[in-house]
Order: sequence, then structure tokens, then C-alpha cells
Amino acid sequence: MNNFKVSVQETSNNAIVKFELNQFITKHQSFEFNNIDEAKASPLAQQLFYLPFVKKVYITSNFVAVERFNIVEWDDVKDEMAEQIETYLNDGGVVVEESNAPKKIPVTVYAESTPNPSVMKFVANKKIVTTLFEFTSIDDAKLSPLATELFHFPFVKSVFIDENYVSITKYDMAEWQDINIELREFIRSYIENGKDVVLPEAVESLKKSTEQLDSQFENLDDTSKEIVNILEEYVKPAVASDGGNIQFISYDAESKNVSVMLQGACSGCPSSTYTLKSGIENMLKQMLPGKVNMVEAING
Repeated sequence: MNNFKVSVQETSNNAIVKFELNQFITKHQSFEFNNIDEAKASPLAQQLFYLPFVKKVYITSNFVAVERFNIVEWDDVKDEMAEQIETYLNDGGVVVEESNAPKKIPVTVYAESTPNPSVMKFVANKKIVTTLFEFTSIDDAKLSPLATELFHFPFVKSVFIDENYVSITKYDMAEWQDINIELREFIRSYIENGKDVVLPEAVESLKKSTEQLDSQFENLDDTSKEIVNILEEYVKPAVASDGGNIQFISYDAESKNVSVMLQGACSGCPSSTYTLKSGIENMLKQMLPGKVNMVEAING
């Protein structure tokens, strides 16, 4: 059963709208079609060109972008088009014919050290997931074929996957210099062969869809919303560059304590506690005066 959801995203170009998907629709490939003749390889693009206002169609791994002629305004047609794309995909419609798509795409993966000596970040030149996932054992990796295969390496302790990278935490039994090349080549080959990094249903099952996350956010109290927004804007980009993530768990209005979860390279990292105390705690106290006493962290 397909369960595609489409969300409409405006772009800086008012002639172009992006229709974002909750699952990947190509094997990490991108296509651009300027007219219906060029779109022979893509039944989805051909169908869109039947609409008289469609000027260009771009298809990438997790969105379809459409450029319009000026005969209509997007406000009048974008919701209807989103529904059409969603219905087409959920009815099993083909996005790009396999025979016309290149079988392999060149993928490069490089290894990057992190502040946590137990964690290495493997960065790809392609977007590999639409949201972040963390798996701490082979049992909870059922929805990620890539993580499941990585757990077959005896030295892999946990796997954290974000937009274009995989962070791997190792057991102390192995040194990075002995396993780095093997892991890097394994991940590169896996992505290049177009295999599923996570299963299509993973986003919904693990409550990671945009709608689910928005709904969780809306249920928070005002101070918790402010904390989440500060973490999203000021903290997450920095920890993501180190191969990790920080996730808001809860806020207690009485004790004024904030709980967060550290994931990926941040989990169990010797420098994380210091970062929390000196950086995040001070920032929240400064930006939300009188509302925060302490930040405590749980390792993911």
C-alpha cells in the first residue's frame, strides 16, 4: 500500500512551486523536462504537461517542482495539483521508466571525524533521507535496510542517518584507521546501487512526517515552542555539522528544567556535557530570562 503525502512549498521564484514528498520517488536522481516530448521517460511529467499552464517539470528524489506560464496564479491551482500528484503516486503511477533512467549514478562518500572519538561521519554527495533517523540496535533498525546491513559489522554500535550523511558509532574493539575505508566503500556502493536507505513507510511509522511533527509542536505550551525554535535555529545546525542532533523532550514549568536528547555523534560524547552547560543552557537562560534553570540531557 503506497502512502504518499504531498506538501506544497513556495520557492524564491514565484513561477515555480515545489511539491515535496514524504518518500523518495527516484533512486537519488534528478530530471528536468521542458516539454511533453522531452518527458517520454516520465509518465508523471507527461501527465503534468497535459495541464496548459505547465511550462517545465523538475523531478528529484523527494520533490516535483513545476514552473508555470503566466496564464494562472499558483494560489488557484497548487492544491489541486498537489492532490493530482498524490493520487497518481498512490495509484502506483510510474515516475520515471526504469529502462530510461541510468542504472547507477556516480556517488562519492568521504569520512569526516567528529568531536566524539567513537563516531565517524560518512558524507555523501546526494540527499539520502528526507528526515533524520537513529538506530541503536539491529532490532530497532527494521525500517532501515542500510542500518540493518551496517549492524552486521561487529564493530558498529549505533547508526544515525540525516539528509546526506551517516554517522556511525563504533565499539572500542576497533580503530577507525582499520575500518574507515571498508565502511566508506560499503556505504558508497550501497547508495550508488539505488537501494533503499530507509523503507518508504519509515517516516510515517516513526512519526517523522511533516504533519506529525507539526501536530506534536502545536500541542506544546508556549515556552516549549520557544525552546524548540531556539534549538532549531541556533543549536541544530552546529551539532549537525558534527554528525549529531539535539531533540527537545520536555519542559517543566515548575522546576524550569529542560530535557533534551543527544543523538548521533553527540550521544555519549565527552565534550557534549560541557557544550550543554556552557552553550545551550546559557543561551536559553539569556534568551528566555526567568524561564529556564537547567538543561539535562539523555543520550539517545
